[in-house]
Amino acid sequence: MVDEDRSAHEASRIRQLSAPELKELIESGTLFELVDVRTDQERALASIDGSRLLDQSHHDALLCLDRSTVIVFQCHHGIRSQHAAEHFRREGFQNLYNLRGGIDAWSLFVDPSVPRY
Repeated sequence: MVDEDRSAHEASRIRQLSAPELKELIESGTLFELVDVRTDQERALASIDGSRLLDQSHHDALLCLDRSTVIVFQCHHGIRSQHAAEHFRREGFQNLYNLRGGIDAWSLFVDPSVPRY
């Protein structure tokens, strides 16, 4: 398989989650990691309750988890989080999700009290 094909195949295995679907997942009580890949400055503007910033220590802690752990990645619009999910896919994780539309979609469709920027 050529590198481009392999990369596209890996990316396709990241499941896309809508903001309302993430809300349902949170409300279901399912255990999962909600990882915010934005900067500290962006996180200071708006965040989703229960999310954790992907700094170096959290990155290292995630790598110690069972590879079947459910991890949802989020950013501003869903692009950086897709890349982060792809990184963890390459590390062997199997249950990865990307919040489609990022925190912007969360604010629009789930919690309008979260500021848009």
